[in-house]
This record gives sequence, structure tokens and C-alpha cells, in this order.
Amino acid sequence: MRGAGGGANLLALRSHNTALVLDLLRKAGTEGISRLELAERTGLTPQAVSKITARLREEGLAAEAGRRASTGGKPRTVLRLVPEAGHAVGVHLDRDELRAVLADLDGTVVARRHAALDLGAGAEAVLGRVAAVVGELGAEVAGAAGGRSLLGVGVALPGPLDHRRGVLHRVTGFPEWDGFPLRDALAERLGGVPVVVDKDTNAVALGLAVGGEGGSFAYLHLGTGLGAGLVVGGRVHRGPRTGAGEFGHQVVQLDGPPCGCGDRGCVEALCLAAVARGEMGEAARVLGTGAANLVGLLDIDRVLVGGRAVEGAPGVFLGGVRGVLEARARRTGEECVGVGLVSGESRVAEGAAQLVLAPVFGQDG
Repeated sequence: MRGAGGGANLLALRSHNTALVLDLLRKAGTEGISRLELAERTGLTPQAVSKITARLREEGLAAEAGRRASTGGKPRTVLRLVPEAGHAVGVHLDRDELRAVLADLDGTVVARRHAALDLGAGAEAVLGRVAAVVGELGAEVAGAAGGRSLLGVGVALPGPLDHRRGVLHRVTGFPEWDGFPLRDALAERLGGVPVVVDKDTNAVALGLAVGGEGGSFAYLHLGTGLGAGLVVGGRVHRGPRTGAGEFGHQVVQLDGPPCGCGDRGCVEALCLAAVARGEMGEAARVLGTGAANLVGLLDIDRVLVGGRAVEGAPGVFLGGVRGVLEARARRTGEECVGVGLVSGESRVAEGAAQLVLAPVFGQDG
């Protein structure tokens, strides 16, 4: 595994204009795109595009994809992105397991890891486990991509946390992590490889937005906890203190059961208690109640649900959440928002990889 100084160091190339060109190269796929088209679509001068593409070719990030007939003069050379020129590792730290993926520049997963994890085992043990997995995946990059650098590591885990500084707050059930500088500690352990830290829900929301989910939506994740990733106007909404999306700790029953956050009657506590009793219909109804509150506050276009508990009974959760939202729409006279399922055991880890990749292409990370 090589650090930030070697190979195709995209983080160093991440200027606005370069990001525009890289994004168009990625969208063009294997068919490629000409320099003239790049200039027309970016608004840059042909000279600027030529300089950027020359640098990208030198770095191995772009390559010729053949020639295309021109309306006049000689055929145009078209360029394409080289997906294998850079990779990112995405890591999902849950309360009881670790999932990690290795993704190329296109976001295609080329390797996966999964292991049991005790988030309460202490920082040293958790950091050591993450570093070992990143090392394994980094070795695959070196073997498959001729030693090109690992661009960075995205880590997603339950919040709350400070996304900008990479510092954890009081993770529900694990107060010992409060104030821990996970980003800097892990970067040091990895020898300077760039690290980005965000909430698991934000990582999935980012992955969905990058993958084409448009408009404003909420992703509700019910697994070992409950949280929300919010995309408003096409961008992940984190708030000025990056604390947005603590969906699970809205109180919906004043005299309800205690929650690990210290409050009572939180949506998370009620949902998890229902799941533990095997009452998935009740859990779905509670989740729908929280979703209805969110729709009323933000006027979003769509609610998406996922996570380990949801995948255990997807039809029940989709039907239950949709039923609550439809009842709300009838009361208000508004059109009911769409409800969808987000499936896949590695969706959080894949979104975590996008925390590194998306900014390279000028997207929210």
C-alpha cells in the first residue's frame, strides 16, 4: 500500500476545472469524449482542456479511446477515464461488525472484506482491525494496478460525529468514543493515507445521489441503530455542525422506554424494541411515524429505507412506512411521497468509498 504521495494522486489534482473534465470522462464511459466536446460542455477554452487532459494522461488517469469522424478536417481523438488508475477503500464500522470494499474510480467494487467487530473493544483494537483490513485491500491495489496509490479511505459509522474534523461524539451505547479523533488517528496508523469520516447514513445517501437518485430524499437506516441521511437539492445535508440526520433520537412517546441516548421514547428505542420482540409490523409503523414527521418538516420527494433490520422483512417495512405516509397524505390533501428499498449488505461501505471518490469528480463528499 502506498500513501498520498505516490501514483495517481487524485486528491492533489482536485481543482474545479480538473474535476469537471474527470466527471465528463467518467460519464462518457468506454466510448470516450473528444477534447472539443469537453471544452463545449465545461465552458473551458480548448487550450485549458488540452493542458488538463495532457496532465491526466501523464498521470495515467486518461487514455485514448480511438478516433471519431469529424464534420470537417481530420478525425478527432477521443479520451476515456482509466478506472483502474485509482482506488478508494470504504469501511463500515457497525457496533458488531466491519465491512470494507475496494472500489475503482468508477465506483465498481473489486474486492470485499467482512469480519466481526466489537466497537466497544477500545480504540486501539478497532484501529488495528481497520488498519489490517485496509492493508489487505491496499495490497490488492498494488497487485492489480501496478503499484498505483490508494487515494484514500472513507470510514462510515454510527453518529453523532464531526464530519469536518473527523472527531466522534457520543455514539449511542459507546460513550467512550466521545471526542476521539478517528480521522487523524487512523491516518497516522495508515502512514498518511488520506482518511474521511462520516455517518453511515450520510455515506449511503451520498452513494445514492452519486448513483443517480435525484431530487431531495431521506435514507432511513435501521440496523443496530437508527439514523437518517438527508439529501436536499442534490447535496448531502449535514448542517453547520455536521450533526443533521440524528433521526433516531426524535421523541415520539414522552413516557416511552429509556433510550441509550439518555432520553425516553425515541424512535430508535421503540423501533429496536419492536424488532427484538419480532414485531416487524410495529417497528415499521413507528419508522413510518418518524418518516412522516420528516416529510412534514422538509417536504422531501422520496423516503428510502434500508439496513439490516429492514432487509430481514423488506415487504413489511415498505408496506408499513408507505401506509403511514399515505394516511398522512390523505389528512393533508398532499400527494404522497414515494417510498423505496435500499438493499445490499455493503451499501454503507460502498458509500464510504464515495466519500473519497465523489469529490474527485466535483461531487459532494
